[in-house]
Amino acid sequence: MKWKTAFVLVVFSLMLSGCFLTKVVTVPMRLGAAVISIVPVVGNTAHDAIDEAAGIVDEVPI
Repeated sequence: MKWKTAFVLVVFSLMLSGCFLTKVVTVPMRLGAAVISIVPVVGNTAHDAIDEAAGIVDEVPI
């Protein structure tokens, strides 16, 4: 029972950190943008748009 309580406390403490929450959202966005950038012609434009959106999410004051 003690390890469950400790685990829950650790998870809640991570959730309270705004930096952690925004990274959970933006890391997959940035990985997707890296994959999309491979597509010829529109890849770099899409990558730049997604990267800009991820940058805005990073700045959200949580």
